[in-house]
Amino acid sequence: MDGDRPRETIPTNLRLLMVLEEVARAGVPVTPTEVNAHLDLPKPTIHRLFSTLEDEGFLQRDMDGRTYSPGPRLRTLAASILSSLRIRTARQAILKRLSREIGETCNIALPDRDAMIYLERVETEWPLRIQLPQGTRVPFHCTASGKMYLSSLAPNHLQRYLNATTLTGQTDNSITDRAALMAELDEVKRNGYALDREEFMQDMIALAVPIHEANGRLMATLSFHAPTQRFDTARAVEYVGALREASSELSLLVEGEH
Repeated sequence: MDGDRPRETIPTNLRLLMVLEEVARAGVPVTPTEVNAHLDLPKPTIHRLFSTLEDEGFLQRDMDGRTYSPGPRLRTLAASILSSLRIRTARQAILKRLSREIGETCNIALPDRDAMIYLERVETEWPLRIQLPQGTRVPFHCTASGKMYLSSLAPNHLQRYLNATTLTGQTDNSITDRAALMAELDEVKRNGYALDREEFMQDMIALAVPIHEANGRLMATLSFHAPTQRFDTARAVEYVGALREASSELSLLVEGEH
């Protein structure tokens, strides 16, 4: 929003877009009142705009009945922008270079309402590989990318997730206890990276780092995964620096589109 323009002069045909802009800027579930603190629209107007966006699938009401998050149409729109040809070509080049350096498959994943979604991947050249194609949805609590995302949530939003989710075990190593998961997420915050220690798939490890927006908020994750026949977590951590460097390049790539 242009800070020099009086809020009461927001043109009618811009109001829906500016509501979506404020929801995206917040990065967490918000109420119409919280959004309207930045727009200063009449109370009936802001509620009508939210109702329209919810009806059309651009916003969805959260489980508490009060707050709203991006809906499926808005998430699809965001993914389409990130997949534009120019940015995708540059993104693929960064991933390919990283994959060659590590020798394993590298992925970019986006957080969705209840899972991480693989947006982009570059496969290892090894014949033995784990098949997790683009569009695959994976749980938050037992994947490196998912735990990286969870560690970025504000405490109240993390608690809301934990209250609404069953921590289902995917393997014998999956964390299914809430206290243990909280301790793990604290470690992720301290380290700045997350590990999957055969928690999602047996005989597969992974490491993820955040891809940040300009305001420092997590936008996506960058990770690699590998079979335990070739990698263990101690060796995986040796590539944290390489992933962080690639993550910084990817962040700048997205900023350059704005």
